[in-house]
Amino acid sequence: MRKAFAGLAALLMVVVVVQFFLAGSGAFDDAPVDEAFKPHRSLGYLTVALAIVLTLAAAVARMPGRVIGLSGLVAGLALLQPVIAVIAKGFGDEGTTTAAGQFAFGLHAVNGLIIMAVLRSVLVASRAAPAPAHSAPAATR
Repeated sequence: MRKAFAGLAALLMVVVVVQFFLAGSGAFDDAPVDEAFKPHRSLGYLTVALAIVLTLAAAVARMPGRVIGLSGLVAGLALLQPVIAVIAKGFGDEGTTTAAGQFAFGLHAVNGLIIMAVLRSVLVASRAAPAPAHSAPAATR
């Protein structure tokens, strides 16, 4: 189960890299903003779901508490991403973005980088974590 957890963490890291690619390509797209960022937004929902599954998998795999906590942090930060995007969008008018909105969208990108850094820590810790100690069967008389 621990190998599956490490694989899921690696998959989520790849998904986050793809998210950066989609955000960058959406930023330079000539299409309207909602259309340009649609792939990024759609994959974002999958990212949140995978982050939650990662946390549950950490608990099921009986990973060390630090790894479970870091996995939960990834899920929390991933849940924060759409909140930041909605707040940033709220600062703008029809097709325009204010300075406050641009700042909020900048926080969205910085939060993405933090997610990537925490995921790296999860991945490294998952590979280095010792297997849980199994209790020996009770001796019978």
